[in-house]
Amino acid sequence: MTTQTNYPEKTCEITRLVTHPRLVEAVLAGKKTEQRRDGIYAYPGEKFELEGVEFTVTGLERKTLGDMTDADAQAEGYPNIAMYKDLILRMHQGMEWDESHKVWVHTFSKSA
Repeated sequence: MTTQTNYPEKTCEITRLVTHPRLVEAVLAGKKTEQRRDGIYAYPGEKFELEGVEFTVTGLERKTLGDMTDADAQAEGYPNIAMYKDLILRMHQGMEWDESHKVWVHTFSKSA
């Protein structure tokens, strides 16, 4: 059941929210509870599955990269913001870290 409330249309499918094997492993281990994306992949209340384990999207917020803290980076599965930033810039060749760049923060937890 989707609980969309005043959000724009999705830009991608929920199955694409967390796909990298290392990040899937971090979610399954309970070390990753957020995923930042340029677009909306899921609305609060939607469910997705990783290796047979069900998760529920619990929140969706619009934030800037400059809003990120070390705690946010840890929720993304990284030890700190510097490591998160380094990885993002390596993954997206030619990208510059723009503190004002807005992203959608998807938060999730293991379904009850």
